[in-house]
Amino acid sequence: MNRILKTTAVAAAVMGVVGIAEARDQLRIVGSSTVYPFASYVAEEFGATTDFPTPVIESTGSGGGLKLFCSGAGDDTPDITNASRRMKPSEFEICEANGVTDITEAFIGYDGISFAQSADNEPMDVTREQLFLALAAKVPVDGELVDNPYTKWSDVDASLPDRKIAVYGPPTTSGTRDAFEELVMEAVSEEMSEYGGEGYTDIRADGAYIDAGENDNLIVQRLAENKDAFGIFGYSFLEENSDSIVGSHVDGVEPTPENIGSGEYPVSRSLYFYIKDQHAEDVPAMYEYANMFMSEMMIGSEGYLRDIGLIPAPEDVQAEARAAVEGKTALQLSDLN
Repeated sequence: MNRILKTTAVAAAVMGVVGIAEARDQLRIVGSSTVYPFASYVAEEFGATTDFPTPVIESTGSGGGLKLFCSGAGDDTPDITNASRRMKPSEFEICEANGVTDITEAFIGYDGISFAQSADNEPMDVTREQLFLALAAKVPVDGELVDNPYTKWSDVDASLPDRKIAVYGPPTTSGTRDAFEELVMEAVSEEMSEYGGEGYTDIRADGAYIDAGENDNLIVQRLAENKDAFGIFGYSFLEENSDSIVGSHVDGVEPTPENIGSGEYPVSRSLYFYIKDQHAEDVPAMYEYANMFMSEMMIGSEGYLRDIGLIPAPEDVQAEARAAVEGKTALQLSDLN
């Protein structure tokens, strides 16, 4: 029995090495639901204009994609992962521990997080503090932190509508969720004495915030079904569905490409994809695809991706990001700190 097990283990190891060494034409991409529409557009163009097949892209969320990406450097692991936030130092360390030791970061532009509702409603503009008080698990009442008692928006602020608080949003694996927690929850709570200057990011789990999964299109559909509800998702989905949903001003600033690109809109974030350079030799399509994605034709100020919601970076920033990909510049842990 031991000899059989030993022989099986050796055979599996040999097959694994062969699998890694075999060239593969089709790219495997995972990651952010926010970056997914942009990556899909590039993938379709790549499949139509090159000799390589259209890449396979799976929308797993930023955190889920990075977990898969960092799981190893074998043929059964993704070549690229999309992210609507930057890789965390802890994720980089997990990559290194699992043998993913050569990564290039590709910065593609900006996006804003929209807080939107059905266009059948009157616009409801909010502040980040109002969003925090509506969605935090614990909020200050009479100087004490208590379980969130607010059930209607008018409970949070009398100027807001007398509507039930119901917000469809992304799960914990999503980069959109990470960015919302950082740019809204953490930023607001650090200014509140009750939290002692520490950022508080716990979102209530009593039904007011509804985990709607990684597919932002489903959130848009649910807003059509539930007119009282709001949704949290990337700006590109707001732009694509402007006939049926309307975004809120946040802290008095409208979510527009200009305001997002300038950073004036307070809930803006950067978008990336990460390239597993150890696959470059065995997956020749990888850098052909990456260079197309980073081209002026795609992410430039007049690029195709602008038409579907990407907010282009300034030209000098684009040039620097493009050079990093073309030069296969290795990401360092110190870059993320």
